[in-house]
Amino acid sequence: MANLADRIASFFSGNDSNTDEGLRDLFISELKSVYYAEKRAVDALGDQAEASTTNEVRSAFLAHQEQSRIQVERLEEIFRIIGIKIDTHLSDGIDGLIGDAKRVISETESGSLTRDAGLIIAAQKIEHYEIAAYGSLLTLARTLDFSQSAELIEKTLEEEKEEDHKLTILAQSFVNKRSKEEEEKHPGSHHASRPVPHSSDSDITLGGPLGV
Repeated sequence: MANLADRIASFFSGNDSNTDEGLRDLFISELKSVYYAEKRAVDALGDQAEASTTNEVRSAFLAHQEQSRIQVERLEEIFRIIGIKIDTHLSDGIDGLIGDAKRVISETESGSLTRDAGLIIAAQKIEHYEIAAYGSLLTLARTLDFSQSAELIEKTLEEEKEEDHKLTILAQSFVNKRSKEEEEKHPGSHHASRPVPHSSDSDITLGGPLGV
């Protein structure tokens, strides 16, 4: 009898007799979940842009919304490639994260920088969720040798990582801006307004780092 390691290796190499069917079903299920998440993200980004205080944050959300629309179309192309009807699976994960973003809007003052800070945090949480989802979907596509689908998924995954990086840069800029404004209101309160250190690895974010 094969040990656990051998069985796992056989499963992911496609040598298990039930692998193809099982993994294909899993891929389809995950594809539907990601499709649901991306469509929900499109709507949420519009709400976040409308609620934003600064032009920088608003513009970032609108640009991301447009990119997400393209990613939705890309997912629909994958459905067509594998011959499956376009459909969704509900995802409690993305619903919860979007709920957090709505709570930021309801619990912060309109026109405040605090609201923008909260929206950046919420956006990065959603971004990290999507990166994890697309990463898993890409692994399944490659395992199943869905080369066309894998290529499309990989493109979106790289876009999501780049978007996360952009949010990191926006967060750094936002913190520096807030620090400067607070220093102008209360001179000396920030010890000469020490700048937020920058890192090439983007390890400073309002929403937290993502080790991808």
